[in-house]
Amino acid sequence: MNHTSTSSSLSLLSSLRPGDHARVSSLEAAGAIRRRLLDLGITENCPVECLFKSAHSDMAAYRVRGAVIALRDETAGKVNIKYAK
Repeated sequence: MNHTSTSSSLSLLSSLRPGDHARVSSLEAAGAIRRRLLDLGITENCPVECLFKSAHSDMAAYRVRGAVIALRDETAGKVNIKYAK
């Protein structure tokens, strides 16, 4: 089920549910975590899609630039997103 809103709303990557699409608004991460996110292709205005959320851990799978990556909620919580309309 996709998030619906009458206007673009800002949220965190960790809040996406499977099937939701968004665009990266900004990164709140610093240091090595920021570098890792940038190396994975997570940059401003980059489209992302949540593919899977683990029921038994804090991991989620996201499609970013055609690749599937897994991030812990703690790391994904440092990525601000804008839900796609």
